[in-house]
Amino acid sequence: MKVFVGKFYLFLLLVFLLGGCKERFNPELKDTNARLLVVEGMISVGGERTSIKLSRTVPVSQKGNRVPEVGATVSFESSANQTYTLTESSPGTYQSAVLNLDPNLKYRLKIVSKGVEYITDFLEAKLSPPIDDVAWKEKGNGLEINVSTHDDTKKTRYYRWDFDETWIFYSQYASTLIWTGNGLRLRDPATENIYQCWGSAGSTNVNVGSTMKLSDDVIYQKPLILIPKGSERFSLKYSILVRQYALTKEAFEFWENLGKNTENLGSIFDAQPSELTGNIRNVKNPNEPVLGFISVGSIQSKRIFIAREQLDNWLVVKPSPCFQMDTVRTANIRNFANPEYMAIEEIYNGGGIFIGYGGAPRRCVDCTIRGTNIKPSFWQ
Repeated sequence: MKVFVGKFYLFLLLVFLLGGCKERFNPELKDTNARLLVVEGMISVGGERTSIKLSRTVPVSQKGNRVPEVGATVSFESSANQTYTLTESSPGTYQSAVLNLDPNLKYRLKIVSKGVEYITDFLEAKLSPPIDDVAWKEKGNGLEINVSTHDDTKKTRYYRWDFDETWIFYSQYASTLIWTGNGLRLRDPATENIYQCWGSAGSTNVNVGSTMKLSDDVIYQKPLILIPKGSERFSLKYSILVRQYALTKEAFEFWENLGKNTENLGSIFDAQPSELTGNIRNVKNPNEPVLGFISVGSIQSKRIFIAREQLDNWLVVKPSPCFQMDTVRTANIRNFANPEYMAIEEIYNGGGIFIGYGGAPRRCVDCTIRGTNIKPSFWQ
């Protein structure tokens, strides 16, 4: 028994000593390559606009988004010596007119930014086959959306997909009143609606697929996204637009490696745990890292809608739950002068006597904080 007690106290002493020696580890972060050029997009030969996004990375020590690269000159040329210039439609985004390019030619991208020229080699065009189906299935932990496609000619083999999501959602409270600066008036539901909004999001993960190990060039129900159970995306109706691209072997390998690097980071083209080699280079300094891989080809797309009533027992969980509204007496009406506190409705007691106004934080009342109250043109 004495031996056991002695060993027990020795164990406690070791735990104490080890615990006392722990120090916080703060690794030194070097801002190497903090301003790398990021190039996103493709040269479209499918009768659509070519859109190229340019940005610069920020230091790892700064937690923030990339900075748009404005004022650049962006163009592409064909192997038949035809040149097409893109214009900056929004900060860092450069677009061409709608062009019907010859898919039998090769094309290369040129970028001149801050006096530095970047270029790709001439690239072959890869035409995507149509999307066969975009489908969904409910699972225990959410709803999965998948895509199916095939190529009877067996020439595609390498695929990539991205998507845009759109959905209707609602604020916790429907406000019928609006603060004018001096008092309250009735809100016009047609022009001042802040109860029903549309949210949107683009894909942040990398979705690629290959049929090189298959006899047939068929992709069947490739998972694209799993929407967690209870998501407000299904408050009423949800839509997803899926875009499909055909890739060269080199492009596929780039996107596949990028996907592996970002599995635990949550976004693409941010700080990467390993170096990725794209196909864009600085003309005078080929050793400068440039993030991105430009492809040439066509885009196939397909949109579906999913209504909440199609789902089994989908109970929406509000991302920021709100409690019961406050009662604001007339003497305190100027509480609504605070833009982060909003009026909801007049409140009466059981006898029909007016007693004040309902009020709540703006996040519980104004859906435009997280979306837009303008109906999308494609919405059904």
